[in-house]
Amino acid sequence: MSDNTEIIGLLQRAYNHELEVVTNFIANSTNLDGIRAEEIKKALAADVAEELSHAQQLANRIKQIGGLVPGSGELNFGSLPQPPKDTCDVIGVIKGVIDTEIAACKLYNTIIKATDGIDYVTQDLCITLLADEEEHLVLFRGYLKEYERDS
Repeated sequence: MSDNTEIIGLLQRAYNHELEVVTNFIANSTNLDGIRAEEIKKALAADVAEELSHAQQLANRIKQIGGLVPGSGELNFGSLPQPPKDTCDVIGVIKGVIDTEIAACKLYNTIIKATDGIDYVTQDLCITLLADEEEHLVLFRGYLKEYERDS
């Protein structure tokens, strides 16, 4: 790879992913109903700021290496699990978050491999973001265990 085109494209995909996550987490943290949903709503609401921070960090890196940060017309939402129509489907939300975090981990691992030996700053950023996503994944897998046990 002689230029940053591939890395910029991957970072733009990750940026798009993080913004879609923010949108879905806001929806889920607002739409969920019921006493059992409260802890999940709080966790998602807290994650919104962290996921938005990820998007901002990715945007800064895209610009630093010569790319342009996509505007809304260039973003492609709808590939991640969508908020359920049933506002009491807490397990559905948890499973959607798990699938979303798995997708983020895969994407960050792809970027880490693509930048190895080429762009250590981007690689370091994505290692940090991967650690955050893995932490969310462990948390929501724990929620799923508890909710499936109680169902």
